[in-house]
Amino acid sequence: MLEKVTRPAGVRDGTALKEWASAIEALLSGRQTILLRKGGIAEETRDFRLAAPRFWLLPTYEHQREHLLKEDVRPLIARTLAEREAAGGALLLKAWAEAVRDIEVTDEETLARLDRFHIWTETFADERLHWKRTKPLHVLVLRVHALEEPIAIPHRESYAGCKSWVRLEDFPAGAPFRPVLTDDEFRRREAELLNALG
Repeated sequence: MLEKVTRPAGVRDGTALKEWASAIEALLSGRQTILLRKGGIAEETRDFRLAAPRFWLLPTYEHQREHLLKEDVRPLIARTLAEREAAGGALLLKAWAEAVRDIEVTDEETLARLDRFHIWTETFADERLHWKRTKPLHVLVLRVHALEEPIAIPHRESYAGCKSWVRLEDFPAGAPFRPVLTDDEFRRREAELLNALG
């Protein structure tokens, strides 16, 4: 069911998390409900922090590589690049998310338990864990809401750079959206994830 409601804070003010377009597609399809995050190179705080509990998902394309994804989802990269080209290079906003949990992971054993819950290869997930070794890897459990239709917005200079968070200058104020997963399905997936973590 599509909803037309007032956007929650964070979404309403244009707060956006930059993430691979292929990962956003995996969230939109229900293939995964998590993101693995560490701060970007240009992060002001030197580590990852939630800028808002609810935020837009802003697709990025530059660092996506097929060999960093599990084989079954590698076609997502070509698909997202083709969509962007068809949109004339515009960024396609398709969803906003609520961070239901922010779980800090610091060891390989815990990370390995999450392997079936995400699209990245074990090697790449491990690299993310060990980059900035003294900082934890943040596993964001997300409740994702899909827009009825993607909204094309221009790529602005303020969105560039290795940083996690940006403030969108253009975003839809009243476009209808729906949760990707039902309440029951999301709760089931969340419980499955938490059980895997022990």
